[in-house]
Amino acid sequence: MKPEKKTHRPPASRPIRQRTSQWLRRPGRFLSESPVFAAIVAKIAVWYLKLVYRTNKWTVEPLDVMDVVKPNLPVIAAVWHGQHVLLPAIPIGLTGSVMISRSLDGEITARVAEAFGAKTIRASGGRNAKHTIRKGALKGFLDMKAALERGENVMQTADIPKGLAREPGLGIVALAQKTGRPIVPLAVASSKRWVLPKSWDRTTINLPFGRSALVVGELIWVDRALDEEGLEEKRVALKSEMDRITERAYELTGVPETRDEMLKAGGAPPPA
Repeated sequence: MKPEKKTHRPPASRPIRQRTSQWLRRPGRFLSESPVFAAIVAKIAVWYLKLVYRTNKWTVEPLDVMDVVKPNLPVIAAVWHGQHVLLPAIPIGLTGSVMISRSLDGEITARVAEAFGAKTIRASGGRNAKHTIRKGALKGFLDMKAALERGENVMQTADIPKGLAREPGLGIVALAQKTGRPIVPLAVASSKRWVLPKSWDRTTINLPFGRSALVVGELIWVDRALDEEGLEEKRVALKSEMDRITERAYELTGVPETRDEMLKAGGAPPPA
């Protein structure tokens, strides 16, 4: 009997998103369409991220990370949603193109990334296939592929926007397969942090005057000949490695993630 192929089926459960109050929607819509507002917030964010980077005591693991990565450039740098806020301010030598959504927070993030020297690709994935074209996911994929073929690094969040936090999509794995470039998992954590309670990905705002860590995981290569089942195995391997380095990054700060933080972020909870 022919064995059944394994396919990527994320868990059905998903945190219930609270609907924005009516009185906030109109001003929110106005601000979301205001380039002036985005520019002001971005300038404040750039100043703030520089402050956080300069006032934290840093640990990088492994110390020779660039010695390992440089011979394999260009690469696909991967980070979890919610853990990416401070990343643009960290001079790790992997500047390139960053895939950022077309939303208001995406516009602000794009301006911040560009201020730190990155190029931006405006697109995002999604939970629903019918939104793929509208969100520019296909164009974004092709733009990242082209950037890698030009010898540029790309950076992407591994999990799907507003989907399941810390659950990689197959898009980043497919990009590695099509280009023959490795995925470099990254994790950033700070001892002093504020976790936004209602964000789907538990977005973490790193705070000044603490201890921070950057951990780089093992490179993940995806063979061009892999079938659907093989791609799913690589997706699972990527999740495992990113979960490992995320836990390690928090350990290095001296303030590990709490059980509540991990459960709400979709990670594996520590033993009770």
